[in-house]
Amino acid sequence: MSGTADFGWHDPGESLLRHRHSHGYVALVLGGSYEEAGDQGRVSARAGTAIVHGDWTAHRDCFGARGARVLNLPLPAGLSPGAGHIADPDTAARLAERDPVAAATYICDHFRSGAARRDDWPDLLADALTLDPGLALMLWADRMALDPASVSRGFARAYGVSPKRFRLEVRTRRALAALASWRGSLADLAADQGFADQAHLARSVVALTGTPPVRFRAKSVQAASPPLR
Repeated sequence: MSGTADFGWHDPGESLLRHRHSHGYVALVLGGSYEEAGDQGRVSARAGTAIVHGDWTAHRDCFGARGARVLNLPLPAGLSPGAGHIADPDTAARLAERDPVAAATYICDHFRSGAARRDDWPDLLADALTLDPGLALMLWADRMALDPASVSRGFARAYGVSPKRFRLEVRTRRALAALASWRGSLADLAADQGFADQAHLARSVVALTGTPPVRFRAKSVQAASPPLR
């Protein structure tokens, strides 16, 4: 998505199954509405809503009765994952036709945090798992007076993935973010991030990205090394 603008139209009532993006980007709603259920909870998006996605994030989308027109842009520096809005999405759209990077910068400069979010129990669980991937699901269900089996089914209906898988992906993205500056062994990283062992970490990273963690580590080492003169 780097350096490009993608204007997309989604039909009324259209649904997109949960899917993943390897690179971060920002989605700006130009018209219509939809609900995104992803790694940042369930967001009710309408014209002017901007949803900032990080690397390797996943979400499902359900579009409203009028469909939606959405502009996807490269992730500008200075914007962290989350949802907010801008007052003038039309200006961003006009900029994107000529210069997608300028449009992304415009969104960054005019972005205001805060968007309509669902707060049913599946969303409370998503927030809890994001804050603490080590959260025991049965204990959480017990505190909420919910049946554990119903929690698993209801969460999967809302988010398109089981709570256990959602939790594992949160943990895996955290490990990937830590890997860039990690100076210990991969076994130590696995223990630090709550994985059973290095093999568990490796399997989870491959499942999320298609690439083993040693490759990511090699890239981060190369990026940190000064150029030869």
